[in-house]
Amino acid sequence: MALSDYARDMAGCSRNSYCKFVPWNKAKSWRFSNLCPSITRFNFHAYSGGGRLNMGLSLVQGRSELTDGVAEIIYRCQLCGACDMACKVFKDDFDITDILLEMRTHCVEQGQFNPEHMFMLDNLKKEGNVLGEPKAERGDWAEGLGLKDINTEKADVLFHAGCRYAYDKDLWGVVRGAVRLMQAAGADVGTAGNAEACCGGRIYELGFRGEAMNYADDMLSRIDASGASTLVTCCSDGYAHLRYLYPRMGKTPPVEVLHITEFLSRKIAEGRLRMRNEVPMVVTYHDPCHLGRMSESYRGEWEGDKLDRPMAMKRTGKQGCYEPPREILGSIPGLRLVEMERIREYAWCCGAGGGVLEAYPDFSSWTAMERLEEAQSTGAEALVTACPWCERSFKDALSTNGTRLELYDLTELVLQAAGIQGEGGDSDAA
Repeated sequence: MALSDYARDMAGCSRNSYCKFVPWNKAKSWRFSNLCPSITRFNFHAYSGGGRLNMGLSLVQGRSELTDGVAEIIYRCQLCGACDMACKVFKDDFDITDILLEMRTHCVEQGQFNPEHMFMLDNLKKEGNVLGEPKAERGDWAEGLGLKDINTEKADVLFHAGCRYAYDKDLWGVVRGAVRLMQAAGADVGTAGNAEACCGGRIYELGFRGEAMNYADDMLSRIDASGASTLVTCCSDGYAHLRYLYPRMGKTPPVEVLHITEFLSRKIAEGRLRMRNEVPMVVTYHDPCHLGRMSESYRGEWEGDKLDRPMAMKRTGKQGCYEPPREILGSIPGLRLVEMERIREYAWCCGAGGGVLEAYPDFSSWTAMERLEEAQSTGAEALVTACPWCERSFKDALSTNGTRLELYDLTELVLQAAGIQGEGGDSDAA
């Protein structure tokens, strides 16, 4: 679709500012009632979901032009989806996130994009990842784990590490631990090794839609070659893109797609993984945007007036992956969960998404620090999440702001509770 195809949707915005705040009946305090990082940080209506819709409508009606300043406002957004979910509480006949994505595609078509985002695209073309790391080292994280190579043999479960986990050595303990837990639960696991590539979702979010289609095709070919019936990933971005973006592009994966938290929750419930050890700790959990509200499965396009669209066809964020992480935390002896005020479909973003981390690092860091302050206000000893981009964002923020708060990936706590120790010499204590 073109941006002009959304003219009716953009004109339908009621300018009620619901996109800026946690819905009133869900807000616990004034301090943590803001929902959109962009409008909260820059405090000008154009930086809100509704403000961007107003700009988009002005562009398609020829009342304004796409300038550098307009493009910068469009890209100063993590595409976290929070505005969309809050808006639907009041008015659910359009989808803000889809329009924001279309605005970025429009920017690319008009030659308006950030140099940092073009650098990400160049990295992807050259090395198969947005970080610019050597493709020949993509599978190094799995050395010594005894995983099947799906390029030469079949496996029941295809494990997709994702770009961040494959190259961020600080996080290798998480991804290696996830595989060891899968193996301990009896899974037959294989990976693509150095042949694995980015899912393409981040490039799609930057507006480079055609390139994203190519990487979707590449991903589907690897799935077919693996012979797997299930794909498991620790990357929440990849998880959401496989569940929503791929089907929306007409590239539905021919396997069951699970996030590692869903897989582990199942195995714990089945008794295949036993939580033997106490982990005496008070924690709070951060819902990653792509694991939560953005991970709802694609429901198809509604033909006709969206005022008549049934609830089953609406993306409300309520069906995201919220329970499995909490079920796992609840299964760990000695551990107590205290929730933040903004959770589930109304969780505050970590700051790393939508190309903001690469193009506007100060804004990304500010967003992460706001979440850390909320986490600290619960009295928890540690913040737990289940996304490599969130963990990287929080790690960097914690190293600069002096907050005394431990940070864990959920997998690390399961390793402790299951009594599966890290290997000497690798990064399992990260």
